[in-house]
Amino acid sequence: MTTRPAVDVAVIMRKVRTASHWQPWRWELAEVVADEQAFGTEPRLLHQDADGERWLHPGFRAELFRDEAEGYYLNVTTPAPAWFVLWRMEDEPSIAPEPIPRPLIVTLSYNEAARWLDAQETVENVPAPPHIVDWMGEFAQAHYEPEQKKKRKRPESFKSLSDRFGQPASVSTGKKYGGGEGRG
Repeated sequence: MTTRPAVDVAVIMRKVRTASHWQPWRWELAEVVADEQAFGTEPRLLHQDADGERWLHPGFRAELFRDEAEGYYLNVTTPAPAWFVLWRMEDEPSIAPEPIPRPLIVTLSYNEAARWLDAQETVENVPAPPHIVDWMGEFAQAHYEPEQKKKRKRPESFKSLSDRFGQPASVSTGKKYGGGEGRG
């Protein structure tokens, strides 16, 4: 079994007050931190006050896959390289009296995050620290091969016209059939 480069992380989500009367609270991704054994395996409330809450979700592994090298390259070359976290709201009656956000996947691949967004998932990002960006950049440099552009021999506009049988064809702008002048 091949081991992939990976880093163990934990996700911190926060509940923040909004100015909306209809939705006084919203959840957002706060940060991605290195996972520690002391965090345990279950989500836990870190802080709660009148302004909101912070929840720790431990136990995630961000792996680097060769077939996602382009996604890492795109992330590294942006002005703000980031962690991407897919999360959903879930009822956790044994943990909290109301639904809480539940991170499902953490990645560094720009392409993978884009696929999740295309699937209408909730995906947020937070800045990745420099040592993670360097690690991801080294992997991308070692495994990303830009697709070679195919060179065309001659522009499409200079190609000769042919019908579906390969016979020469022509285009006319004059009227070939139908009525015209002289009807009276």
